[in-house]
Amino acid sequence: MTDTVADEIVTAAAGRLASGGPPRARRVVLKLSGEVFGGGEIGVDPDVVQDLARQIGHVVQLGTQIAVVVGGGNFFRGVELEKRGMDRSRADYMGMIATVMNCLALQDFLEKSGIDTRVQTAITMAQVAEPYIPRKAIRHLEKGRVVIFGAGAGMPYFSTDTVAVQRALEIHADSVLMSKNGVDGVYTADPRIDPTAVKLASITFDEMLREGLGVADAAAFSLCKDNRLPMLVFGAEGEDTIIKAVSGEKIGTLITA
Repeated sequence: MTDTVADEIVTAAAGRLASGGPPRARRVVLKLSGEVFGGGEIGVDPDVVQDLARQIGHVVQLGTQIAVVVGGGNFFRGVELEKRGMDRSRADYMGMIATVMNCLALQDFLEKSGIDTRVQTAITMAQVAEPYIPRKAIRHLEKGRVVIFGAGAGMPYFSTDTVAVQRALEIHADSVLMSKNGVDGVYTADPRIDPTAVKLASITFDEMLREGLGVADAAAFSLCKDNRLPMLVFGAEGEDTIIKAVSGEKIGTLITA
């Protein structure tokens, strides 16, 4: 990205949203990366999941309906397994099963804190979860329950970022909250490589796609853009980041149509 383009994006972002975050939504979909569940390690870190449950429970008590889409990167990533010679479809299905393990862990801690929770999966797992049925998910949310979506889209080649947007559209959510591990928003370049990269308060999906700012899948951005669904990208690290994101505090980067 040239300096001129970066300056244009920063200027446009500053002029669009001084607050840096959306108002509190009625219903949101929260995307949690699998890496967060493991605390940077393989498996599940109970302390981390307990804190996630605490924050989500606080959001519910504030009156916001919240559904969660969970990744499985703390166990398996289909793309990475494919690079090591495994069939991509089979590797993706392994990743879907990994997401359900994270779903069950989050459900356990939520219910121990008194928050009624349902897990719905795109792959039938009758002993541990309900099948994904959008209207049933909406009904759960209206009753004050947290709904956790597992097993991705139930099909290979779809990322959980894209699934989060698709689920948000089907349950008529107001926004997608994209919690990212290792990055606290959208920058004009990769801040780990370019020390001059600038964090953006807001940006449009067209700008994201045009400049190739890949904090999430292009398919997810396109779905949001076409359906005018706002997305807030924020960092998983830090204190009460989920609560701040839902409450409309200045955090992360707001992406709009």
